[in-house]
Amino acid sequence: MRVGVDVGGTKTDAVAIDETGAVLHRVRVSTGFGPASVIETTAGVVSALASTLRVPVSAFESVGVGVPGAVDSASGRVSHAVNLGVDELELGEELARVLGVRVRVENDVNAAALGAFHLLALPPRASMAYLNLGTGLAAGLVLDGRLWRGARGTAGEIGHIPVDLDGPLCQCGQRGCLEMVASGSAVSRHWPSEAASPVQALFEAAEAGELLAIEVRQRFLANVASAVRVLVLSVDVETVVIGGGISSLGEPLIAGVRAALDGWSASSPFLASLRLSERVRLVPPGISVSAIGAALGGADPDQV
Repeated sequence: MRVGVDVGGTKTDAVAIDETGAVLHRVRVSTGFGPASVIETTAGVVSALASTLRVPVSAFESVGVGVPGAVDSASGRVSHAVNLGVDELELGEELARVLGVRVRVENDVNAAALGAFHLLALPPRASMAYLNLGTGLAAGLVLDGRLWRGARGTAGEIGHIPVDLDGPLCQCGQRGCLEMVASGSAVSRHWPSEAASPVQALFEAAEAGELLAIEVRQRFLANVASAVRVLVLSVDVETVVIGGGISSLGEPLIAGVRAALDGWSASSPFLASLRLSERVRLVPPGISVSAIGAALGGADPDQV
């Protein structure tokens, strides 16, 4: 058995899987804030899984943790995880000390990429990008069947590619980044809403015929399609899987992105030859791909 933990800003999702990758049990709890609370929450869900499965924690072959922020996967050090209240934390080392087992830590989007690759049952040597659409935007890359982090761990940070030099200031210090136009926070700026899901509210208003909502929705879909185009043109992945909280929109999201891609292809023989819209898929609903990916990466941090 392997354990995977997805530590999010509000919820921590943990799964135990067997040797085939099938989920044996799942635990979800609220995430604590601050280094000590993050360690306590993460260790707690691992212990809860062991208790439910009636085994000691030492029975788990491996424990993998997906966490937001900058992650040194070799050492397990986490930096700048603002939503968790963590500046610098030796998360892997601290969890290993508490649990008494080896712990591997991975960036949450990279972990989700591993999970999506496994759940979609892609060919072992396939190449795939996982496009995470949530409050922000980032991607994880699985190339030739292996996770690709890049030379300094920033592969897939396409959310910080500037697309509008006169656009709004991004938290990274640049202007007009892709994240500023193709994310949940981007929608909130252009379509303020008190709804729990501003993007859902936007799509519903557009469906009801509100002209401004239709305009904002189309701009958002075109910008998400731009992210897909960037991933294909930069690394030529065969499949781009859209995940993250916004992926729960389902068919309206994927249909809109494909329509934007097809529109560009109609006027560009080059883009038409790439068959962009055929490469886009949605992550399977109702499954914590990051937790599953963390479990897979806990045993081998690169190989799916």
